[in-house]
Amino acid sequence: MTVASSSTFPTISSPLYAYVSLISSTGIEVVKVTDITGNVFTIVRAQDNTTAAAFTSSDRVELRVTAAMIEDIRPDATNVAAAGALMDSELTTIAAIKALDQGVATGDSPQFTGITATADSTFSSVGALQISKGSTAQRPTGATGMLRYNSTTTQFEGYSGSSAAWNSVGGSAISNDTSTSSNLYPLSAAATSGTAAQVYTSDAKYLYKPSDGSLQAPEMISTNGLVVNSATVSTSYTIPTGSNAMSIGTMTVGSGATVTVSSGSKWVVI
Repeated sequence: MTVASSSTFPTISSPLYAYVSLISSTGIEVVKVTDITGNVFTIVRAQDNTTAAAFTSSDRVELRVTAAMIEDIRPDATNVAAAGALMDSELTTIAAIKALDQGVATGDSPQFTGITATADSTFSSVGALQISKGSTAQRPTGATGMLRYNSTTTQFEGYSGSSAAWNSVGGSAISNDTSTSSNLYPLSAAATSGTAAQVYTSDAKYLYKPSDGSLQAPEMISTNGLVVNSATVSTSYTIPTGSNAMSIGTMTVGSGATVTVSSGSKWVVI
């Protein structure tokens, strides 16, 4: 459609469009303008429940508010409202994250599936930090440096990556050692299993060898006046050079057991 002048109309090209009214002495037709190039309008006829009609060069072309225009605007208004609500939600989240980053108190309680800190972290409240907790069966795939509370053992534990990978934190696991062949410093604890929160040592004056059960001390004092020994030697033993042995009472060397006295040593049976 060619008009006398398009100077009073907006610039229109895809995907923009407008509705204009073609007005004659006998009626009105609403058309959809999809492009304006110079004075040539590209149109789709018979819009807004009107019928295509014949027009002459003296008829008018006007940009009027039409029902079709209002209907096309209404869905966009709905989308704008939805976009506004989404923007409000995003701004709330951004504000919470900013407050968290700046250490500013906020009424929001943002939740995160994971937080990675690439620098040292500081928790300066006077309350407490609650860490992950779960049973032994719920342990995650380990990564060195992990820390959690084990609800099965009721102990805090950390992942070291070596055997045993998960270790108690804040205490020492009690082990029933029967194989170590070197002297150890015996420790005392107020527990027989689990994890000892505090242990005590006797230094080098009291040594224990787990592989043979021998004890070493500068002196042994029987506070009740009795030193008790078994009447049967049930396990083979060699009295080492430079040492002596003493037994009280009738002694029996059990079947399969032997007592070997090294050169220069003595076994005295009283």
